Amino acid sequence: MGIDTERIVEAVKRVKPLFMDRERSAQITEKGLADYVTQVDIRVQEQVRQELYELYPGVQFMGEEKDNSGIDFTGDVWILDPVDGTTNLIHDFGHSTLSLALARGGELVLGIVYHPYTDELFLAEKGKGARLNGRRISVSARTQMRESLISVGTAPYDKRQARETFLLFADVFEKCADIRRLGSAALELAYVACGRIEAYFERNLKPWDYAAGLLLIEEAGGAVTDFAGGKIDFSGKADIVGSNGAIGRLLVDEFFS
Repeated sequence: MGIDTERIVEAVKRVKPLFMDRERSAQITEKGLADYVTQVDIRVQEQVRQELYELYPGVQFMGEEKDNSGIDFTGDVWILDPVDGTTNLIHDFGHSTLSLALARGGELVLGIVYHPYTDELFLAEKGKGARLNGRRISVSARTQMRESLISVGTAPYDKRQARETFLLFADVFEKCADIRRLGSAALELAYVACGRIEAYFERNLKPWDYAAGLLLIEEAGGAVTDFAGGKIDFSGKADIVGSNGAIGRLLVDEFFS
């Protein structure tokens, strides 16, 4: 099955008005601790799901706002986070993204992260590199922690490790140039891919949080591992270190081992 990337990109970009709908973003349901869903999440997911189904009716669909227990990763699977950064959306913080990936036979072959507030669309295709609005991108070439900007995630849905996590942030902060926290894993991984930051790490991410960003970074010349430096099984939760390669190895060796 061939994929018409242009039509997929067009479908993704059509969600922008929904992200700007402050009335729907104020319609909130609490799913758990610091875990929310808005009518924007629901409407974006349904709109994209329907357009993907019309184009490729035989492809399975994994979305954050649905039951995914029947997904078979030996086949073709869309992996969608309709709004990565829902808390940002609720607060009108301006850093929420759509993340869409396609897995084929257990391998990621397409990854898209769309930032509707800036109209930046990050696209990666397996073996074809990564692009930002059509321009080829690559990870940064920095190899020293003291030169590096590191983005962190706080795993807000499970705060039992909060003290340990923030002590880790302090250790990293002492060695790097500075740290950032954007609140959208997909966007932070995309920023690694285009060289704006050298690395990003967070515990307990779901496949829809990181699948597209994982392919973006790999196609941009970087690496994504777990906290032990191992390969990511994108069919389930994972602790993620996305980096330009060199800085990720330093983080794993010095801070996570």
